[in-house]
Amino acid sequence: MTPLPHRIRALALIAGLGSGLGAALPLPAVQAAELCVFLQPIGATGTTPIVSKRVGRGQLIGKANWNTDFVVDKPYSRYKLFFTANSSDPSAKYPVTGFMKFSDGTSLQLFNETISPPIGTGRMYGPFPSVPGKQVSQMNFKIGASNDPEALGFSYRISVQGCD
Repeated sequence: MTPLPHRIRALALIAGLGSGLGAALPLPAVQAAELCVFLQPIGATGTTPIVSKRVGRGQLIGKANWNTDFVVDKPYSRYKLFFTANSSDPSAKYPVTGFMKFSDGTSLQLFNETISPPIGTGRMYGPFPSVPGKQVSQMNFKIGASNDPEALGFSYRISVQGCD
């Protein structure tokens, strides 16, 4: 019998190969590593896929700058959204919402929660699977101050990944 490398020899013994114990036990399949890429934010200058923002007051007319969209340049199986607090006030509450936007103009709310994150901490939302029969065109983060004056000035970083 040709000697097997140590690890293979151990697996062969466990599976009963060469020991007369009968049929080999099935070995677990090796799962392929997930491949994820960062999506680019729409309207960003530069090449960084991470957006840094500060919560400002909402406006009745005009842009409140609470929404950030990330372009989906090809179909992915799953999406992950990342949030990290750059600053915080322990008593403030921040509404954080995520959406999957589709090419037909519809959207799906993925999460909606109010958080009070300590400085430097983050959260991954997802992974969220693609919706069968729908083409994802954008992923969206909406982070606001609600009616909480303590939340104004809060800064954060966000990013999104598409995964296969």
